[in-house]
Amino acid sequence: MEEENYNVIAVMSGTSLDGADLAHVSLAYKDAKWAFKIAETATVPYTDEWVQTLKAAVEFTHEQLEHLNKEYTTLLAGIINGFIREHGLANIDAICSHGHTIQHRPQDGYTLQIGNLPEIATLTGHKVICDFRVQDVELGGQGAPLVPIGDRLLFGQYRYCLNLGGFSNISFEEGQDRIAFDICPVNTVLNFYANRLGFDYDDGGSLASNGNCIPGLLEALNSLQFYSLPYPKSLGFEFVKEMVLPLMEKYDTAPEDKLRTFTEHIAFQIAEVIKQKGDKGELLVTGGGAYNTLLINRMKALLPDTLIYIPDDTTIQFKEALIFALLGVLKLRNEDNVLSSVTGAEKDHSSGRIYLP
Repeated sequence: MEEENYNVIAVMSGTSLDGADLAHVSLAYKDAKWAFKIAETATVPYTDEWVQTLKAAVEFTHEQLEHLNKEYTTLLAGIINGFIREHGLANIDAICSHGHTIQHRPQDGYTLQIGNLPEIATLTGHKVICDFRVQDVELGGQGAPLVPIGDRLLFGQYRYCLNLGGFSNISFEEGQDRIAFDICPVNTVLNFYANRLGFDYDDGGSLASNGNCIPGLLEALNSLQFYSLPYPKSLGFEFVKEMVLPLMEKYDTAPEDKLRTFTEHIAFQIAEVIKQKGDKGELLVTGGGAYNTLLINRMKALLPDTLIYIPDDTTIQFKEALIFALLGVLKLRNEDNVLSSVTGAEKDHSSGRIYLP
C-alpha cells in the first residue's frame, strides 16, 4: 500500500493557561497503521493580561464572549504566523487547532472553545481544521476527552495513557472499546495555590513538599460526588470554581498544606481508577504534571504493581497537540475522530470544522 503523508501544524491551549502549544507534525498512514514525527515545537506564553482575561471569561456575558472570541482568534492567528515564519515552514497541508476552552457544560448541551472563528483561515492563509468538541455535545456526548482516539492509534503499546494537565484524564481499551474520562483537577488547583505563594506553578511539587496533608480536607475532597459518577464524564473549570476551591477555602491552613493535600488527592483518585481495573500494565504519563516529582512518587507508592513510564520532554509537553494534529487529518479524510465509547455520544463521528483561506 502506498504511504499517505500529511504535513500539519498542531495548536493546543490548555486550561493550565501556560500558553499556546504549537507543534510541526508529520503523520504517515501505511499498512493500516499511523506513524508520527514531532519536529519543531514552541510554547508561546500568554501575557499576564491575557491570563487574567481567560481566567475571568467563565463569567463573561454573551456579548463579551463574542468580542473575546474575535480578539483571541486574531491573537492565535498571530502566534501561528510567527511560528511558521520563525521555522521557515512550507507546504503545510493544514493547521489543526483546538482553540481555548472557556465554558464546558455538556450537561446543558453547551461547550465553547474560542479562537475557532472562520477568520483564522484568512488570517493565517492556510486551511484550518478546528472546533472539535461542539458536534459531539450536539450528539449527546461530553465533548471530551478527545485525545483517546490518538492514544489508540499512536500509543497503543501502553495499557493506560494518562495526561496530567489542567485536569487528569485517562484512556484504555476495555473489550473492543476505548474508554476514557476525566479523573480530577490537577494544575487548575495546584497553580491556584502556587500563585498565592508568588509562583506560577509548584515546580516538582517542592512547595507541596513543605506542607502537611490535612486528613479532613483530603476526606472531603475524595467524597465529592463527581468521583462516584460512572463514566463517560468530563470536567471543566466550573467544577473547580464551584466545588473544589470553596471546599478548600473552608480550611484555615497554609497554601503549602493545601498543595500537599491536593497532590495526595490527585494521586489517590488516579490510583483508585487503575486499581478498579485490576490489571497492572504500563501507564504512560504526559502533560505538565509529569514533572511534578512529588505527585509521581505518590502515584508510584499507591500503585506498586504498575509500571509508570515518563517519556521524553517533547512527548510530555506536546502529546495533546500531536493528537489534535491527528484529529484534524482524520477529519480531512472524513474518518471518525471521536469515539462514542469515550464521550457517550450517539455514535462515532468525524468532528470539527474545516475553514479555507
